[in-house]
Amino acid sequence: MRQFVLIGHEVPTEPDFSLDDLAGGAGRLDALCRSITAAFVTSHGIREDVRVHLIAQDELTITFDGSQLRRLNPDERSTAALVRTALEHRDEAIGALPAEPSPGIEVFRRGFEGTLAALEGPVVQLHEDGTPIVDVDDHADGGSGLLESDPVFVLSDHRDFTADERNLLEDAVDLQLRLGPEVLHADQAVTVVHHYLDTAGYQEF
Repeated sequence: MRQFVLIGHEVPTEPDFSLDDLAGGAGRLDALCRSITAAFVTSHGIREDVRVHLIAQDELTITFDGSQLRRLNPDERSTAALVRTALEHRDEAIGALPAEPSPGIEVFRRGFEGTLAALEGPVVQLHEDGTPIVDVDDHADGGSGLLESDPVFVLSDHRDFTADERNLLEDAVDLQLRLGPEVLHADQAVTVVHHYLDTAGYQEF
């Protein structure tokens, strides 16, 4: 299982946003939808061994489970429509129990800290100051690295991590990982991570 935590600092927590203004009125939901699509969509289907957790303003978490997900198409608008539908059911999430607006999607009343605490697997922060991905096995426990684990990758949106988020990550992160010499958009980073894991660390093609 591969998991991605996407922090949306300005993502709406109410469903009253337009699908025609994702870059402006919806808090750069367009970029986050590209990341969700990159996490799941392949040329001929959906990755079933992936979960994505979208944090909306540290208030709500929308979880997408590839093993059950339906109607995810490779475009920002349809993915944003799934997010909007999930938010329409936010009031059905009570306490620790999620709302389940459609197959493979759950809405939780918890933010970044609660989501991290609920996930299992080594937490990997994708960051420009991290360990180069080609050296990851030299820095991971026992030398096994990400290839033999169920990693949880944490990415921020167009904004940097806040001070509170950095403090949480200091305690939770098992590894900071750098994907290359250039700073990438989140959706590009997700694609690179998949490629690394798909090829067993660039060894199998």
